[in-house]
Amino acid sequence: MYCTKKLIPLIILFAAHLNIKAQSAENLRTQLQKILSTKNATAGISVKGIEDKDTLSINGNLNMPMMSVFKFHIALAVLNKVDQGKWKLDQKFFVKKEELHPDTWSPMRDEFPDGNIYLTLDQLLRYTVSHSDNNGCDLLLNRLGGTESVQKFINKQGIRDFVIKVDEQQMSSWENLYVNTTTPLATTELLEKFYKGKVLKKETTRYLYQIMVETSRGITWMKAGLPKDTEVAHRTGISSTNEANLRAAMNDVGIVKLPDGKHFILSVYLKNITEERAETEKIIADIAKAVWNYYTIEKKN
Repeated sequence: MYCTKKLIPLIILFAAHLNIKAQSAENLRTQLQKILSTKNATAGISVKGIEDKDTLSINGNLNMPMMSVFKFHIALAVLNKVDQGKWKLDQKFFVKKEELHPDTWSPMRDEFPDGNIYLTLDQLLRYTVSHSDNNGCDLLLNRLGGTESVQKFINKQGIRDFVIKVDEQQMSSWENLYVNTTTPLATTELLEKFYKGKVLKKETTRYLYQIMVETSRGITWMKAGLPKDTEVAHRTGISSTNEANLRAAMNDVGIVKLPDGKHFILSVYLKNITEERAETEKIIADIAKAVWNYYTIEKKN
């Protein structure tokens, strides 16, 4: 009886802690919904603390167009070849001039406009992942054997809500922008598996994480909502707009390092957007800021 009485205050304290934690998460949900409430876009969000294992999602199971987020999935499939010993990062691949399509985002083409050069796998991955190079992406896809090989590899990781059927060049057609899809929850699950070393070996995991940290795209999106110099390993994706000023999608997904050394995963997908680009970027930045404050302020109190 004495031991039971001593445990009662601890049980009450633990229950109160859980209640505060639940209230804090609901406060975050309310903030995110407020950010989205007046915006002309369909949103899907997934948040997960890697070490704390807390989760929150809004439309987490909604299928969303990936855009260039799929370059993360392609990089995983490429680096699996490295893990298998079939390819090496310093291995050279011949890049033909006709593979450097003119009307697409391609820092690689801008640097080597005449093509017909050898570039290492490391260079191709950095162009594709860090700088979102569309030609680099399709070069890697072609050498992997096409989208089907990536589909099979990602499914093999236990990720079911993922479809890849078209490459970057094919996405120049408006209807094809909606073909490659995934969900916020599936993205977060894959990012967590990747971070924990369950997809690639230790060295290739560290390599891909670092080139995602070094990304030069989307600095006014997720990163804009976080304190300067915050470590963010992320991958962005954005479509063009059509004649009606409709943007198919704008996305930012990644792993954020907190001041205490812990990490959270944030997957933000926006589709069918009629907001101006700057306002859409601010939506993602505001979401990132709210999640950051949740982990650094609300959860600490």
